[in-house]
Amino acid sequence: MNAVAKKAPTDAVFGLGATGLSIARYLKRNEMNALFLDTRAEPPGIDELHNIFPAAKVLLGESKLPRRIKRIIASPGIADTHPVLHDARKAKLEIISDIELFARDAKAPFIAVTGSNGKSTVTTLLYHMCAAAGLEVRAGGNLGEPALDLLDGDVPDVYVLELSSFQLQRTVNLPAEVSVLLNISRDHLDWHRDENEYRQSKYRIYREAKAAVFNRIDAEAEKFVERLDAVRSFGLDEPADGEYGLREIDGEVFLACGETLLLSTRDLALFGRHNQANALAALAAGELAGLEMTAMLQVLSEFPGLPHRMQFVCQVGAVNYVNDSKATNVAAAVASIDSVEGMLVLIAGGLGKGADFSSLAAALENRLRALVLIGTDAQMIADAVDTIMPVYFARDMQDAVEQAAAYAQKGDTVLLAPACASLDQFANYGARGDAFAQAARGLRP
Repeated sequence: MNAVAKKAPTDAVFGLGATGLSIARYLKRNEMNALFLDTRAEPPGIDELHNIFPAAKVLLGESKLPRRIKRIIASPGIADTHPVLHDARKAKLEIISDIELFARDAKAPFIAVTGSNGKSTVTTLLYHMCAAAGLEVRAGGNLGEPALDLLDGDVPDVYVLELSSFQLQRTVNLPAEVSVLLNISRDHLDWHRDENEYRQSKYRIYREAKAAVFNRIDAEAEKFVERLDAVRSFGLDEPADGEYGLREIDGEVFLACGETLLLSTRDLALFGRHNQANALAALAAGELAGLEMTAMLQVLSEFPGLPHRMQFVCQVGAVNYVNDSKATNVAAAVASIDSVEGMLVLIAGGLGKGADFSSLAAALENRLRALVLIGTDAQMIADAVDTIMPVYFARDMQDAVEQAAAYAQKGDTVLLAPACASLDQFANYGARGDAFAQAARGLRP
């Protein structure tokens, strides 16, 4: 047994999986001991944990607060209402996230990105923009590599972090070089106590920021950045001086900063109007981070987007098939619908997580050829939309795509924008998107 393992642990790592293992690696690198607990009897990564900490105490299938613990490092999937965390607060123990540990130890500046929708795309855009500007950059957090793993190895010039509301709520100090909040819509009410708590966890990203980017449609967000000298806004309207937005000249729409035209939307590799907003947010953040505009615009002209996020799959019989399986909430689905020109056949459904689907009706008005529904909450969506257009129910994704193909007409788009989580039928949203793409590519013209 090594010297680290002999020390009585004062940290408890609650929740294994990717984040829990990254915390374990971080603690090991820093010669800190911990015990580990998970409510599951066979959590993912248990064998790897034993390799990292062979002598660590591991409590599985437990829902009780361990004794003689001073701090809990909780994985983002563990809700604050969990009995262990409830008891920890009563005992006045510190409860933090992996992002708190990252912020305390990071030796390079970092850009922090959050939002209900679009944060993965903007994080990835900023990663490529930093690289195109000649910087050493590492990106991760809620997307890709866990944040604490980014600290292992040589120190880069900059980090780019995608942050969830779960991570932000448990982070005490977040001195980001630039903080970006893209948007807020009703989501994750199965984790947060209410919508207000969810919103405040998002606004928290600005508290210690040195510079900030906010969406002009969110008046409350603007209040949180008033103390800062370096602030940029973005939106899909015409921008004032120093702001980012869209300008139309002779029928052609451009990304713009004030009066300056930057890039025609026809030259933007990303698909959809909401991705124009994502591009504008990335430009604003990049400017505040000191990136060269030419490098950023080059990335926007080349980067096609992430899988399962308004991903063009194929065209069959003059009908476009677009995969936005990542649209796991209503606001994301509405943004997807608004981004499509012309008539569409929408495939939606899954686990609604208590969502209100009524706003889908307004988005689909005069746009919908047919609605094809799958999954547990299919009937709930049908009742909420109450459309005069045909509504059909499918057994699975293959059946949904075949039905959609039958109803679509020349020039239409068949759009997978579920407005729901995927776990009732699929391992994750990626598997759902893959099933859609496979079925679409298998269609005969």
